[in-house]
Amino acid sequence: MTLNAADWLIIVAYFVASAFISLIYTRKASQSLDEYFVSGRALPWWLAGTSMVATTFSADTPLVVAGLVAKYGVAGNWLWWNGAVSGILTVFFFARLWRRAGVLTDLEFAELRYGGKPAAALRGFRAVYLALPINLIIMGWVTRAMVTVLAISLHIDPWTAAILLFGVTAAYTIFSGLWGVVVVDTFQFVVKMGGVIVLAVLAVKSVGGLQELTRLSVQHFGSYEAAFGVLPPVDKAWLPVSTLIVFLSVQWWAAWYPGAEPGGGGYVAQRILAAKDERHGLLATLWFNIAHYALRPWPWILVGFVAVIRYPALPNPEEGYVRVMVDILPSPLKGLLLATFAAAYMSTIGTHLNWGASYLVNDVYLRFVNRAADRRSQVIASRVATVVLMLASLVVMAYLKSVEQGWKILIGLGAGTGLVFILRWYWWRINAWSEISAMAASFLASIALHVAGVDAGDTASRDYAVAMVANVAFTTLVWVTVTFLTQPESPETLERFYRRVRPGGPGWRHVARKLGFGNESVPGGVLSWVNWLAGVVAVYASVFGVGAMLTRSVSVGAAYLVVAVGAFALIQRNLRHDPQLAPHVDSPPAGA
Repeated sequence: MTLNAADWLIIVAYFVASAFISLIYTRKASQSLDEYFVSGRALPWWLAGTSMVATTFSADTPLVVAGLVAKYGVAGNWLWWNGAVSGILTVFFFARLWRRAGVLTDLEFAELRYGGKPAAALRGFRAVYLALPINLIIMGWVTRAMVTVLAISLHIDPWTAAILLFGVTAAYTIFSGLWGVVVVDTFQFVVKMGGVIVLAVLAVKSVGGLQELTRLSVQHFGSYEAAFGVLPPVDKAWLPVSTLIVFLSVQWWAAWYPGAEPGGGGYVAQRILAAKDERHGLLATLWFNIAHYALRPWPWILVGFVAVIRYPALPNPEEGYVRVMVDILPSPLKGLLLATFAAAYMSTIGTHLNWGASYLVNDVYLRFVNRAADRRSQVIASRVATVVLMLASLVVMAYLKSVEQGWKILIGLGAGTGLVFILRWYWWRINAWSEISAMAASFLASIALHVAGVDAGDTASRDYAVAMVANVAFTTLVWVTVTFLTQPESPETLERFYRRVRPGGPGWRHVARKLGFGNESVPGGVLSWVNWLAGVVAVYASVFGVGAMLTRSVSVGAAYLVVAVGAFALIQRNLRHDPQLAPHVDSPPAGA
C-alpha cells in the first residue's frame, strides 16, 4: 500500500493528538497511587465504559471476526457472543459490589473477603500470575496481530514498526497513568469506529452494494442460513450442537478468561473501581456490554464477507480484512485506517501495561516488599513496574508463534473456576482455600485432559464440550469439598466484609442479622434478575436486528430492534426506581 502526503498527515495528526491528551494528565497521575491506577475514583460512566470497549477492540479483533465469518458465516461469532450472558450478569449483580469494596485492584479484594496467610498468599500468587505470564501472553498475541497488519499493508519491517508503536504506548502509559489511558482510549475508540465504518461502507460498495453482497455470500456458502443465520446449521461440524449448548449453559458462568471473568475482574473491575460511585460503575459496565456486543460487530462482519467474495482461497482468512483495506481504499482513507489499527493496538497495550503494573505495585511491592513507601515512591514504583512489563513483553513476543498459540495456552487454565468467583460475593462459607483449590484443580484437570488426548482448546472438536464439562465438574467437586474440610473465615473477617460491601441475600443472612442489617436482599433485589434477562435479550436482539436489516428484511430487523428497545426501556425504568442508584448516593470510602 502506497501512502501519499494526506495519508501521512492523518497518521501524524493521530499520534500528535494522542500524545497531547496523555501529557495533559501527567501531573495529575503523579499525585498518588489512586490517581495513577484508578483515576482518583472520579471517572464518569461514559468515560469508564468507553475505555473498556476500546481495550477489547484490539488490532487482532477485526481480523479474528473476519476469519470467523470466512470459515463459518455470521454464526461463527458465537465463539465470543456467548460472553454477553456473563457480561450482563456483572452489570446488575457485581458492578455495584466492586465499587463498594473500594479496593485499588481486584486482587486486593482477596484480603478484604478472606483473612490470614492463605488470603495473603492468594493475593500475591494471582498478582504475579496475572501480571506476568497471562498479561504478557495477551500483549504478545496482540502485537503479533499488529505485525500481520503492517506486513500486508506497508513495505516496511513490521516488527520494527510494531515495537515503535509499543514504545510510544508505553511512554504515555508510564507518565499519565490510568487518566491518560482512559481519555486516550476514548479518543482512540472514536477513531477506530469511524475507520471501520468507512471501510465497511466502501467495501460493500466495491462488490455492488448490500443486495449483491448478500447474493454472492449466499452463493459462496450454499444458503442464507449458512452465511447469515444467527445460529449455526445443525449439520455443520465446526460448532457441534454440544459445544453451542456448553457455550450458552455452562461456559459463561464456569470459565474464567481475561476480560470475561464471571463476576467481573481485571481491567473491567479496574474501571468500575475508578468510577465516581456505584451508579456510574453500573452504567459504565452496561454501556461496555452494549457497545462490545451490539455496536461493534457488523462493520467487521460485512468486511469479512467482502473478503470471502474477493479472496475465496486465502490460506489464512484473517488476512482478508487487511487485504480489503489495502486494495479498495483511496488516499487519505488509507491513512485513516492505519491510524485506526494503531489506535486499536495502542488502546489494548496501554490498558494491559497499566493494569499489570497495578498488580505488581499494589499487590506485590506495597504488600510484601515496602509497605511504608510514601506517595512519591509509590508513583515511581508504578512507572518502573510499567517499564518492566514493557521489556518483558518484548521478550515474550519473540517466542509466541501465533495468536492461536496464545489463545490455546489460556483456554483450559480457567475452566471450572468461574463459580467460586461468583459465589464468593454471595455465600459466607467460601474461604481462601476455595479459590486456591479451584485454580489448582482446574490447572491439573486441563493437563490431564490434554495428556488423555481430549482437545479442550478447539471448539470445532466434539471433545470441547466433554472437556469443559469434565473440568467444571471436577473443579467444582474439589473446591466444594475443600471448602467444607477447611475452617470458615473468622467472624471478624466476615463482618468487616459485610459492613463494607453489603452483598445481601440468603448466603449472608446470619451475618447480616448479627450486624443488625436484617434480611437484606441482593442489591436491586428481584429487579436485578429482571434486568439481567432484559439485558441479554436487548443485546442479542440488537445484534440480530441490525444483521437482518442489512442482509435480509427491514421488517424482520425492525421487529428485533423493537424488542431491543423495549428491553432497554424496561432496564431504564427499573434503574430509575432503584433508590441505591440515585445520583446523590455515594459508595462508602475505602477502609470504611
